[in-house]
Amino acid sequence: MLKIAVLVSGGGTNLQALLDAQARGEIQNGQIACVISSNPDAYALTRAKNAGIPGETLSRKDFPSAEAYDHALLDLLDRYQTDLIVLAGFMTIIREPIVNRYSGRIINIHPALIPAFCGKGYYGLHVHEAALERGVKLTGATVHFVNEVCDGGPIILQKAVAVLPDDTPERLQRRVMEEAEWKLLPLAVSLFCEGRLSVQGNTVQILERKEGTA
Repeated sequence: MLKIAVLVSGGGTNLQALLDAQARGEIQNGQIACVISSNPDAYALTRAKNAGIPGETLSRKDFPSAEAYDHALLDLLDRYQTDLIVLAGFMTIIREPIVNRYSGRIINIHPALIPAFCGKGYYGLHVHEAALERGVKLTGATVHFVNEVCDGGPIILQKAVAVLPDDTPERLQRRVMEEAEWKLLPLAVSLFCEGRLSVQGNTVQILERKEGTA
């Protein structure tokens, strides 16, 4: 059973999607072992508590340097014997020491169809504001592996969501969550835990489920 650490900073809606999928038995061979928040007031910590999952707070401002923060985060991940890191709205940059230690074992959810509206500065509501300003007809969400390039890792899953004429950034954000993010992230985590993701260069192939498995 793989141990999953979910890193959060805010409300934790994607965390809740994972918790619900786990409760329904949809994540095979994996279990959320801890939730780590960069924000002590994040509602995601309440969601973790309600689910009986340990919650930890690790705020960047409490450490004298980025290097000290990296060491503390790695120590925390080691304490929970983490096999997979899931970034579910984590607003602190994951730096090279963590990326290198967990290469191929960090998954992120991004609220756009990468490579559109991604990279530095594109997070949260800013992504949807940019999509509406550009006038795109389709947006969506992407689950990808994390590497040293912001939003640059191999893409695991994507789902398109139509942009409607009366959309505001808030309406679009909510619909992208409901129609794409909350479905894609649990599925990607399940596929990883089942050993069904094969990375070749910058391409991810989804392997067929082996016979005799659930």
